[in-house]
Amino acid sequence: MITINYSSDILNGTLKLLKASSLDEALYGVSKTKHAMRVSIKPNMVLARHPSEGATTHAEVVEGIIIFLREHGIRDIEIIESAWLGDNTKRVYKVCGYDKLSEKYNVPIHDLKDDKVRRVQAGEYNFEIFEKALDTDFLINVPVLKAHCQTRMTCCFKNLKGCISDREKRRFHEIGLHKPIAYLNKAIKTHFCVVDGICGDLSFEEGGNPITRNMLLCGENPFEVDCYCAGLLGYAVDEIEYLQEYMDLREHGRTQFAPTDIVEINADKKPVMDKPDGGLVQRLAANVIEDKACSACYSALINGLNRVHYRGGKIAVGQGFKGKSGISGQNVRIGGQNVRIGCGNCTSGFDKFIKGCPPSAVEVSEFLRTVD
Repeated sequence: MITINYSSDILNGTLKLLKASSLDEALYGVSKTKHAMRVSIKPNMVLARHPSEGATTHAEVVEGIIIFLREHGIRDIEIIESAWLGDNTKRVYKVCGYDKLSEKYNVPIHDLKDDKVRRVQAGEYNFEIFEKALDTDFLINVPVLKAHCQTRMTCCFKNLKGCISDREKRRFHEIGLHKPIAYLNKAIKTHFCVVDGICGDLSFEEGGNPITRNMLLCGENPFEVDCYCAGLLGYAVDEIEYLQEYMDLREHGRTQFAPTDIVEINADKKPVMDKPDGGLVQRLAANVIEDKACSACYSALINGLNRVHYRGGKIAVGQGFKGKSGISGQNVRIGGQNVRIGCGNCTSGFDKFIKGCPPSAVEVSEFLRTVD
C-alpha cells in the first residue's frame, strides 16, 4: 500500500500521513515489544543546502516520524546519514536544522563517515556498508523525490548510497550506478519509506530548481514506492535503469509495476501552488496560464513539460478554469484562436484537456507529445 497526503504543513501533514499508513503494523511485524526496538531514520542529507532548494529532506518530516514513534512507545531512535563526496555531514545536519531537532527530542544524529564499515556480499558485489545501517532493528528511509543527472530520478533506492563508505561511493561511479544500486537494496533492508515530495528539484540532485508539490507519501516496499514516484517525475518504470536491474533480481523478473493499492488522504484539500521556485521552473512556466492551481496538478504539468519539446501554445491549469471553455476573459490568443488546452479535470470544458486530479507527469508528457 502507498499512502499519499497533500499538505503544505509539513509536520502535521507527516503525522496525518503516518497515522493513515501501515507503519504501526510494520513496526509490530518486526517486534512485538516495540519499546525495545532500535529505529534508524535515514534522510537525504546529500549536501549543505536548505530543504527549500529541493535537495535535502525537510527536518519537519523526520520530526513527524520521531513524534509518531514516541507515541507508539519507541524510545531508541537515531538519525543516520553520510553526505556525498566532498561535503561534511555535520555541516549538512546544521544547515538543514537537524542539530536543533536532535536537541529538542534527544535523538542522536550520526555522521556515518565516523562509523565502522562491514563487507556485505550481494550478487557479484562486495559492498562496504556502515554498520549502523545493518545493525538497526528497523530502517526508515526518508528520501527526497527529485531528479538526478545520471539516473534520471533519485528516491528510496538511491538514497541508500548514504549508507556506504566514500570509497564505495567512488567505486559505484566507476562500475556504473544502476546495477550496484539494485544490489545495494538487496544488501540493506529498508523496512519503511517516507518520501519528502514537498519541493524536490526538477532537474538535478543538488537542488536549485525546486518544484512545489506539497506531497508526502509512504509505503513498506521501496521498489513499489520508487516505481510510483518515477511516474510523478514523468518517467515510465522501464526508463529508470536501476529499477529494471532490480526486476531481474526478483523471482517473477521484469513484470511491470502497476499500482493497485493507492490511498489518498486530504485529496479534497490539495494545497494551492506557490509561485514558481527556480529558474528552469520559471522557463517552463512560460507555457502555462495558471489560476488557483493545486500544487500536485501544477507540478505534474511542469514535470511533464520538462520531458517533452512542447510548442503547442499556452496550457491552462487550475480551479479557476472550472466550467470554462478556452480562456475567455484573459484575452490570450495563440495563432488567432483562444487557448484550448487544459491540464486536469478542472479544465474539462476545454476542447483538449489532460484528464486527472491530478494527472501524472507521464500522462501529461504523453498527451503533450500528441499536440501539434
